[in-house]
Amino acid sequence: MRILDRSVYVGPSHYARFPVIRLELDLGELEAWPTGRLGRDFVDGLIAALPGLAEHGCSYQEPGGFIRRMNEDDGTWLGHVLEHVALELQNVAGEDVTFGKTRSLDKPGQYSVVYEYAEREEGIAAGELALRLLCSLLPERIRPAGSVPEGWDWPAARDAYIKYAQRRALGPSTASLVQAAEKRGIPYLRLNDRSLIQLGHGKYQQRVQATVTGRTPHIAVELASDKEETNRILGALGLPVPRQELVQTEREAVRAANRLGYPVVTKPYNGNHGRGISIRLTSDEEVVRGFAVAREHSRSVIVETFLEGDDHRLLVVNGELIAATRRTPGHVTGDGLHTVAQLIEIVNQDPRRGVGHEKVLTRLELDGQAQAMLARAGLAADSVPAAGQRVFLRSTANLSTGGTATDVTDVIHPDNRDMAVRAVKAIGLDVGGVDFLSKDITLSYREIGGGICEINAAPGFRMHVAPSEGTPRDAAGPVIDMLFPPGTPARVPIAAVTGTNGKTTTARMLAHILKMAGYTPGLTTTDGVYIDGQRTVPGDMTGPVSARMVLSDPHIDAAVLETARGGLLRAGMGVPEVDVGAVLNVQADHLGLRGIDTLEQLAEVKRTVVEVAKSCAVLNADDELVLRMSAHTDAEHLCYVTMNPQHALVREHIRAGGRACALEAGVNGQMITLYDRGGHMPLLWTHLIPATLEGRATHNVQNAMFAASMAFSLGVKLDAIRQGLRTFDTTFYQAPGRMNVFDEHPFKVLFDYGHNAHAVGMLADLAGRLDVAGRRIVVLAGPGDRRDEDLRAIARAAAGRFDHYVCRRDDNLRERGPDEVPRIIASELVAAGVPQSAISVIPDEQEAIDTALRMSRAGDLLLIFADALTRSWKQVIRFRPDGAPAAAAARAAEPAAAAAIVEAPVEAAAPLSLEGLIRDERGIRYAPEASD
Repeated sequence: MRILDRSVYVGPSHYARFPVIRLELDLGELEAWPTGRLGRDFVDGLIAALPGLAEHGCSYQEPGGFIRRMNEDDGTWLGHVLEHVALELQNVAGEDVTFGKTRSLDKPGQYSVVYEYAEREEGIAAGELALRLLCSLLPERIRPAGSVPEGWDWPAARDAYIKYAQRRALGPSTASLVQAAEKRGIPYLRLNDRSLIQLGHGKYQQRVQATVTGRTPHIAVELASDKEETNRILGALGLPVPRQELVQTEREAVRAANRLGYPVVTKPYNGNHGRGISIRLTSDEEVVRGFAVAREHSRSVIVETFLEGDDHRLLVVNGELIAATRRTPGHVTGDGLHTVAQLIEIVNQDPRRGVGHEKVLTRLELDGQAQAMLARAGLAADSVPAAGQRVFLRSTANLSTGGTATDVTDVIHPDNRDMAVRAVKAIGLDVGGVDFLSKDITLSYREIGGGICEINAAPGFRMHVAPSEGTPRDAAGPVIDMLFPPGTPARVPIAAVTGTNGKTTTARMLAHILKMAGYTPGLTTTDGVYIDGQRTVPGDMTGPVSARMVLSDPHIDAAVLETARGGLLRAGMGVPEVDVGAVLNVQADHLGLRGIDTLEQLAEVKRTVVEVAKSCAVLNADDELVLRMSAHTDAEHLCYVTMNPQHALVREHIRAGGRACALEAGVNGQMITLYDRGGHMPLLWTHLIPATLEGRATHNVQNAMFAASMAFSLGVKLDAIRQGLRTFDTTFYQAPGRMNVFDEHPFKVLFDYGHNAHAVGMLADLAGRLDVAGRRIVVLAGPGDRRDEDLRAIARAAAGRFDHYVCRRDDNLRERGPDEVPRIIASELVAAGVPQSAISVIPDEQEAIDTALRMSRAGDLLLIFADALTRSWKQVIRFRPDGAPAAAAARAAEPAAAAAIVEAPVEAAAPLSLEGLIRDERGIRYAPEASD
């Protein structure tokens, strides 16, 4: 049994609308060993290791259902068991995850195991540990060799996993802030593997790290960390503080203690979480030991007077006391029967106690600090305390060391409340915790004394949101209200667009419309990330990583996400929801890759975009696969786009008050028209949109209709949509590789990135509609990772539309032979009736484009399907019809690495045939035949 492949989906995917992990699991010989055959020993051992599995309902949807399933005669397969174990391991670590789905694959013994996760690394580790646990429970005769290391111990592995998970999970304080933000509908992004969180998107974002906010003054944090300076400032205001001195040596510490008067406290100058503190020191020897403990955490040590009373934490947010908690150090209470060690075990049986921050309370530990506390009390681990005797194991009351918390917010005296607020304001914190010692918090410090021993710049919230006793308090909500006062925006409008063809142009059109409307848009596309029209990151940026880049940028106030099939299949979407989602079309491309073999499967993947749309789903009513997606969206509005004004379904949708965008014929041409709630809104004549080449480029007419529909659904005014469409063109600068036109040669060049049959067919149709005095020539190719039938479909889409065909390949062969792709295309062209004399096979892209450019004459139309866009466009614009070495000139403009491989220019082109292959030390070329 082994994991063949793993995919981590960070957002919505075709498996679920939340993060999941998918494993391809090979059971091998264990396919013949379902749980029914493994027997009760296996099932009982599994339940003993993870008792929480007894609560899993599985298909029975009731507690115990999963155990019942395993104990049936046939039982269930181990892939299904692994799913449940991976979920339960995360539950044990404190995460609330429940979703799982296991299905068999085409190959016997192989399964797709999908399970929900809360944190990426924690989820991955859960799957690996689940596999090891299952293997350890198998009879040795069928246990996979090497699957369980010698001496492997389940309890130790479980605890190590819990600690590993907690190191990577959000701490309780940060988690409470995230939960409070989610309740308010405020999105969040985790910016590192610790506690740095971005709340909100774009220019509306605020940041928190633990409970320090982006608005917390740096100087206030510095002051709170300087215990001596904090004490001086508070004392100068007349607030109750102990007397203290800062020391550097043992001798100075002893002298300070004697000046202040015993008992005293020693603590690190800049410590936290109660580390290094020793209290109630009554002798010089104890001060020396306390000094040594504090020096482990700080070079300087504070000696201060000891204040009698209970330890209280008073939480102040934005100038208001939010919660007050009395903290009690970790301890056990004697019963006259059990030893201290046994009492610790009994206390740790409390289901509220766990490892670290796993649960509300932390397990007690019989470690060095506990032993020291016992020794001071004249006890040891094997001592039997008297009934009712409290035995403290820590000197400080931090929850992380086993302390308990009791809420006292409702009973705190008003003087103590005001004192806490004044203290936090004096330091300058927006969120602060006051550590206050008082014998009775219900009485004023003015009457009974007490004092502030510390101000915390990053106070923990766990004791307030989940006290051991008393009323839980909403500590995080006031922080969120401070950062985002009611009515303050936190989200930017997000639009996502997907489809086989047209998504890049549509996304660029929409971003341009938004910019013309006054927004600062962030855009992700196949050629990079753009912020306000400027490319900030080059490359194919259509997955979750680029979405996070855009939403993290503090300048943007709108986001347009081109969402490609590859990103959806690899990692899902980068956002849990979008305002507007659009699917342009579903055509044959990338089939046969990553388990997607049919158009229906491809449509299911792309459907994710509209499944997560909350305001409007924009669908192509002229594409049946896209039209069916209307049954899978919960968006408030459904907008159909159609180029058929007689579309019956769209007509009924409009009559019912629905939203639509239709292409309508008029005296002056074709009009893009919007419909919504019974309103009829003529938008723009298609010939007025530069990107449509006076309406001839019908695919860009459709792209413009989608961009207009999405903009309208985002609330953009009609005039701004018109202005955006009228000023968007398909220059290489604005839309590289998207129907770029270059007409400064005697012939016209159309330049496009089309790489599937549908795209090639649309551009071939356009070429046929353009007025051309001469010949039509095409440079044709297909990606090497497409199926042979896809490459042949590309050839058929172009066949009969051009006078000459130059067949090439991409630079990246994708495991194809050097001339395999162009030969497949050329052979299919011949099969489709294209004369062999009209076909040239030139594998190298630069040579193929150079040949086509030299072949072209005045009045011709040259359509180039390019792959290396920037290099090829330079080749087009730098070409000189007079016979200058254009290819060499284009290569010279590339980086030094490319310049190093420049070869002699290709000789003047003549028609080339399939049989003209020659090979030499430079690689592969095609030479003219003598008969030509």
